[in-house]
Order: sequence, then structure tokens, then C-alpha cells
Amino acid sequence: MLKILALLLLLIPGVCLAQIKITGKVINTADQKPIANASVFLNNAIVGDKTADDGTFTLSNVKPGQYTFIVTAIGFETHSVTLMAAAANIMLADISLAPKTIMLQEVNIRPDPNRQRNYDDFKRLFLGSSDNATLCKIQNPDVVDVDFDPKTMILSATSNDDFIEVENKALGYLIKYKLSKFSYDAKGFFYYEGLSVFQEMKGSKSQQRKWAKQRQAAYLGSSMHFLRSVISSQTDKEGFQVLRLVRKPNPDYKEGRLGNNNYKYIQSLYTKPPLGPPDFAHPTDQPGLFAIGFTDCLYIIYTKKREETDLSVYHPLEIPNHPVTILAFEEPYAFFDNNGIIANPHSIVFEGDWAKSRIAELLPVDFDPVDDK
Repeated sequence: MLKILALLLLLIPGVCLAQIKITGKVINTADQKPIANASVFLNNAIVGDKTADDGTFTLSNVKPGQYTFIVTAIGFETHSVTLMAAAANIMLADISLAPKTIMLQEVNIRPDPNRQRNYDDFKRLFLGSSDNATLCKIQNPDVVDVDFDPKTMILSATSNDDFIEVENKALGYLIKYKLSKFSYDAKGFFYYEGLSVFQEMKGSKSQQRKWAKQRQAAYLGSSMHFLRSVISSQTDKEGFQVLRLVRKPNPDYKEGRLGNNNYKYIQSLYTKPPLGPPDFAHPTDQPGLFAIGFTDCLYIIYTKKREETDLSVYHPLEIPNHPVTILAFEEPYAFFDNNGIIANPHSIVFEGDWAKSRIAELLPVDFDPVDDK
């Protein structure tokens, strides 16, 4: 548990109005010389820079809080550390990057005849299939190393030392995403993780207003919105109805068999009493770190949007056609931070609405929604 918490401490940003500047210098551990063109950023935020020829950098407009501070450079190990931004500007000590040890092997490179098909599958899964996804474009597809294993039936991908550059014209973001893990299997389980930095696109005033509206729409009803409402104990006010879903294995289930009664689980939804944060949210001994856990699944309905019934999730006839997400816990607790970002994503599985949100709906962790009260 201590190991997990130590990792999670790297993942807790905060939000406030003051702006802070972070400066420093990146050098090579081997010869103490400056490293130029290294990427320096706060993970998943709209704050980033490249080092100059002398290795120096400046991160401006940082909101107070605790962040994951990242430095990456081709041929060097990634530097990652907790950084607490308070009220004053920060001047960091020199940051030393160790060169990577590269083992050279003889490699026979042969064209992959399935590359385009595998890449197209990756792009669809990575960007999503929403209206927003149609306005997203991967600008450097060649950096994506994608592979499909016919034995395991798993599609995997990585960007190695490179950043995938995504232009999201729906939300007005340029996203650089260093993809470390990506997998999709025959059962439909999908997972990806990596490092990212956001940049706001430039546009006319009308375009900026449209992007602000679209960002707000992406936020409302999202996992980020829900978890922030849990922290403030305002799930009901924010439009979330949380119910208990009891799920038991179906002893008669046969994988691969077709039929209306061949369900993997026998499920019972309890509409009364509805659940509130005290039923599933738990404190931790780490400031700014929260936990969510429940003995059964959480059935979350966002009542301020309407949509057609999602046949991929359990949806009783008496439940109105609102977006529904099922939270199934793989571990006793999922930890999340001040901004509603889950820090140990393997601990929880999303089914339904939140499972459909991909890069096309991704918002920076320091996103501030419009208060429409």
C-alpha cells in the first residue's frame, strides 16, 4: 500500500486563481552539459516548454497545486517527480537526465502488410467514434508502433520515445501524447496510458466561444465532473444519480454461445435508497487524495443529458434514457485527486458512457468549467 501511495503522490494537481512561474535547467548526467530541446511539462495540463540550447526552460501560468513534473528527451531516461506549486515562483535545481542504455541487436525489418489495417483500428479506438472524434487528426501517424497478435487476439501500440500529436478541432486543443501502453482484446477490454501536454489552439472570438461551449459539454457528465462532485458532496445537485448494482456470475453462461438468456452476469439494480458520497467515498491520510470503493458496482446516471438507450450496458425499462455508466471495482479502492483524475486506473472498469470517452473528449486536469449557477 505504501508503494501505491508513493506513486499516487505524483498525480495530484490543484486549482486556484494565482499564476506561478517555474524555471530550471536540464543537464546530461554523464558530462554535465545542457540538454537542448527536452520536453518539460506538467502531466495532463496546459503547461509545457522545450529547453533552450543552454538547457533552460520556463513554465508560465501554473496554477497552485501538486503536479507530476515531467522531463523527457530522446535518448535519455524520463524524469518524473512530485512538484508542489504554492504562491511564489519556483526556481528548480539543475535536473540531471541519465542516458538510456541501448542494446544493439541485429534486426531484420520487413514491411507489415497489416500495418494500415491495424493502425486504422488503433486510431478508431484511441480517438473514439464520437462526433468530436471526426474533428480529430493524428498529425504524425508514423510514430505509432502498432501490432496485432493473432494468438492472443490483442491489439497493442506504443509511441516509444515520441509524442503522438493530435489536433482536436472539436475542443480546440493540440495534444502531445507519449503513449506507453495501449491494448484492446477480443472481449472488448480497452486500456491505454501515457504522458500528455495540452496547448490551446488559436482562433477567432467566435471560434473560441464555440470551443468553450464544446469543452463544457465534454466536461458535463464526465468522470472528472462526477469525481469533483463527490469531493464537494454535491452529486445530486450536479445531476448524478448513483444506485447500487449487484452483479453475480451466471452459472449457465457459455462464452461464445448466442442467445437471449446467455448473460455473463445476473444483475439486480436497487433504485431505493439512492446512494450518496458517504456510501462510497472514503478519506485517505494523504492531503488532496481521495478514495472511492463499494462492495457492489455503482450504477451512475447523469440526469442532465438525454441519449438513446445504450444496449451495451444493463438498462432496465423503468430507467429514463440518460447516459449511464457502471463502475466495477477490480481493487478495493480507486484513488483520485482534487481534479477528479483516477490515479490507479487498473483498479476500476468503466462500462457504458464513460467507456466511450477517448482522446477526442480528453480535457486537461486543470480545466475550469463554467459555473452556470
